[in-house]
Amino acid sequence: MANIKSAKKRAKQTLERAKVNRSRLSDMRTYIKMVEKALHDKDSSAAEEALKLVEPKLMRSAQKRVLHKNTATRKLSRLSAQVNKLKS
Repeated sequence: MANIKSAKKRAKQTLERAKVNRSRLSDMRTYIKMVEKALHDKDSSAAEEALKLVEPKLMRSAQKRVLHKNTATRKLSRLSAQVNKLKS
């Protein structure tokens, strides 16, 4: 354990930030699963709606550095391609 006051504070902040990041990551994965479930059920309207919900979650997690920005963009791109393929 840290002995210096500032180090104790940083350790505490790290734990709090990790908790928030885990929550964000879990939330994002839940929304991705909603899109994947709609794709699996071949429900294009539900997949489109779920995609509209997952986009801000992905971009926000990239903005908050939970994910790398290219990872978020790649995931969104692949999901969009699957939804568009299902529509046509």
